[in-house]
Amino acid sequence: MLLMSVNNLSRAYDRGQLFDEVSFEVFHGDRIGLVGPNGAGKTTLMRILSGQDSPDSGDVRFHAGAEAVILDQVAEFAPGRTLFAEAQSAFAKLLKAQEELVRVAEKMSGVNDPQEQKVLEARYERLNEQLHHNDAYALDHKVETVLGGLGFNTVDYNRDVRTFSGGQQRRLLLAKLLLASPDIMLLDEPSNHLDIDTTRWLEDYLSQQQQAMIVVSHDRYFLNKVVNKIFELHNRKITSYPGNFQQYMRLREETYERQLKEFEAQKEYIEKEEEYIRRIHYGQMARTAQSRMKKLDKIERFEAPTKITAPDMRFGPVVRAGDIIFQVENVGKAFGEKRLFTDLSFDLQRGKRLGIMGPNGCGKTTLLKILLGEEKPTEGRVKKGALTELGYLDQHLKLLDENKSIMQAAWPEGDPSMTEQKMRDLLGRFGLSGRIIEQPVRECSGGEKSRTAMARLVVLGANVLILDEPTNHLDIWACEALEEAVLAFEGTVIVVSHDRYFLNRVSDILLVMEPGRVEVVYGNYDTYELLRANREAAAKEEAERKVAREAAKNKPAAVNNANPAKPTKKKRKFPYRKVEELEAEILELEIRSAEIETALNSADLYRDANRMKETLQDAEDTKVQLQRLYEHLEEAMELN
Repeated sequence: MLLMSVNNLSRAYDRGQLFDEVSFEVFHGDRIGLVGPNGAGKTTLMRILSGQDSPDSGDVRFHAGAEAVILDQVAEFAPGRTLFAEAQSAFAKLLKAQEELVRVAEKMSGVNDPQEQKVLEARYERLNEQLHHNDAYALDHKVETVLGGLGFNTVDYNRDVRTFSGGQQRRLLLAKLLLASPDIMLLDEPSNHLDIDTTRWLEDYLSQQQQAMIVVSHDRYFLNKVVNKIFELHNRKITSYPGNFQQYMRLREETYERQLKEFEAQKEYIEKEEEYIRRIHYGQMARTAQSRMKKLDKIERFEAPTKITAPDMRFGPVVRAGDIIFQVENVGKAFGEKRLFTDLSFDLQRGKRLGIMGPNGCGKTTLLKILLGEEKPTEGRVKKGALTELGYLDQHLKLLDENKSIMQAAWPEGDPSMTEQKMRDLLGRFGLSGRIIEQPVRECSGGEKSRTAMARLVVLGANVLILDEPTNHLDIWACEALEEAVLAFEGTVIVVSHDRYFLNRVSDILLVMEPGRVEVVYGNYDTYELLRANREAAAKEEAERKVAREAAKNKPAAVNNANPAKPTKKKRKFPYRKVEELEAEILELEIRSAEIETALNSADLYRDANRMKETLQDAEDTKVQLQRLYEHLEEAMELN
């Protein structure tokens, strides 16, 4: 069902045209990812669709009574309202309908006039149908589900919303939008301020919704999981591609290559024709030349295709450090009674890339400060290797002097070999050129500041880069350029990030931090997901085993206490074996399964790809054998 039509929409600002005569349609069930480089106009377009901004020309039309609601960026809450009450206010219309239903029922009980009674009954039925259709009798359960999924605890339900942090308040705004469930959800960076577990929950929730949605996000994992269509906003136009982000990137490259071949072929044909016309436009062949020129003028000329490009980021050569960059032994950290982590041990070798991920408040930045020597551990020790030069990019970009221009902020103090041209070339590698490099840092965008800070790390000559959320403020293409730069870097990299796609591409070792504990994974994010899936599967299998064992124990008693009449003898599925033999074999296999599970939780296993595959196959084979033995045992206990 068609919900929204956008017709010839245009919008311009002082810096130029954002988009020009763009048109598209949104249907029920569309989950659209809106992508494009920073500054292309994605947020402006979303604001126009929601009615918060107006286009210069064109219009937005809604069909079948549909409405579009945008995820607010600024939280404004009524004073004195609790978290639960504020979330519940998303159902304002349904709550009013419930109140009216009660009033109508009360009126019906005291009315004697049959005509008025008939009117009230009709109104009662309509309200009741509306409430049932929207499952309005389970509103509190919906609120609890969404608040819990977004990381709120039940103990917070009665807290005043104004006592929560800015990030928590934005999560509450997201909860209200999800609960309101409008026909079209406009989600601008919905995973900002969410940790990875909460983002996973949001991905699962959105991918199960039937409402249409348009999502602006730099999170490529999120886009791959949630969306079924991509709108690319580039060069003032919107191009639609089917599928998720991964399919879009493939189709976009294929489309570009095809358009480039068509453009070059046409260009070659036109040049040959024009050359031929120039040679024959005199004398007897002049009429032929004129005829060919007319045909040439009627050809619809292809425009040279363009695609979104990223800066060619490179960190350059560095001084070689020692073999071991950091040796971390039994390190723990606590602030008073609050313990962040304990017993953390790992060695970081030169040239390796260490990724750190985990929810907010679990100690990621504190761990970085311990490695930098700015914070002392509560217990354990950190040994820094020889010839290591650390370069730290913090989230707030304190590396830069905001009062200086980009050029001055990145310029190395006391380096006589640095020239203005070298500095311009370096900044150009990070996508900073022209007038922008003379602009004060404080007036720059987040992405421009971040790229300036990375250029600053290059001139400092750091051979160990410590990057805290480096992909914040970068668009998707800049993130990919940074990934390539990190992969090509000769030194060592430590990176804290919520960007799972980034961590998956660059990490050799992954520290997964949770409140009170840290897991060391020798691999990337995919390796961690494999470990997590295996643990969840093992826990599920163990629960199923317990149920099967209980069922096997209880079934003979149920058979003996059943109808004393002689039952029809059941045909055996398995050969006859004694119950004791089966139980002994099951016990052996369960011990074997526990050993395999222990092996799967060992970091050493994942250093040997062949041994890992063999162990995973053993786990699967053991699972199948155990299931068959449980069925055999159940049959033996019933028929022996």
